[in-house]
Amino acid sequence: MNKKAKKDALLNFVFKYSFQRGDFQLSSGKKSDFYIDIKQTTLDPIGSLLVAEILLDQLISSKVSSIGGLTIGADPIIGSVVTLSAQRGYPVAGFIVRKEPKRHGLHRLIEGKIAEGDRVIIIDDVITTGNSAYKAVQAVEELKCEVVKIIPVVDRDEGGRAFFEDKGYDYHPILTIKEIFALASHFNPS
Repeated sequence: MNKKAKKDALLNFVFKYSFQRGDFQLSSGKKSDFYIDIKQTTLDPIGSLLVAEILLDQLISSKVSSIGGLTIGADPIIGSVVTLSAQRGYPVAGFIVRKEPKRHGLHRLIEGKIAEGDRVIIIDDVITTGNSAYKAVQAVEELKCEVVKIIPVVDRDEGGRAFFEDKGYDYHPILTIKEIFALASHFNPS
């Protein structure tokens, strides 16, 4: 499957299984009349594979050593990407950034294989304002790693892109809410 076919398949999958209309409060505190529950995609075998294949293409072209993000949105994505990367002959390590350091054991904020000087991609399931994903960026930069790209599965187009681009980061969402709305309009024309 070529890149466009993978993206189209993922778009249709996300629309069918992760997109909902209603009255929702987001983690940013904002109210919304739609919700993107990407875990319904990233915890599904087909959805997970589509996301992993698209991200693996980005990893290989960016020449990174690891991929990670803030728990819990990034967790299933990381697992599928690192597994597929090993199967495809381009093994990439994964890491998870905790919301706060572990209170026992080694007291780590970051779990996984990541070291000073690594080139990394930060991933997230959905980005609204960018604040949550930025916590992961800050944590890996404290380790003196280079954040090569920030890639959410879906960008809600509510400031996340501007937030990261204003800080000088390379920001590449796989899908945007505009693409999902465009698909929705085919099923519910006004």
